[in-house]
Amino acid sequence: MNHKKTELLEARIRELEEKIEHLRFSRRVLMNLIDRIEKDKWDLLTRMEKENRKLQVANCRFAQSLLRKNRQIIEMETKLQKDGINEM
Repeated sequence: MNHKKTELLEARIRELEEKIEHLRFSRRVLMNLIDRIEKDKWDLLTRMEKENRKLQVANCRFAQSLLRKNRQIIEMETKLQKDGINEM
């Protein structure tokens, strides 16, 4: 009876050791997945920040271009108004 109980306990120990090994493996897999997700997240964030800076520069250039064109329009309107007054 005692021998049989010992064998059952040893079998249970082996079973638990196998489960522990599977859990360790699963943990390693999950940690690798988390590391990969974090790396991908930082890569995406870096690309988005770079794209944002690029868009801000393009937006600034566009705004400056609009201001120059607006000044030209105002200058042309002013000149037309002066020419109109001088012709009268």
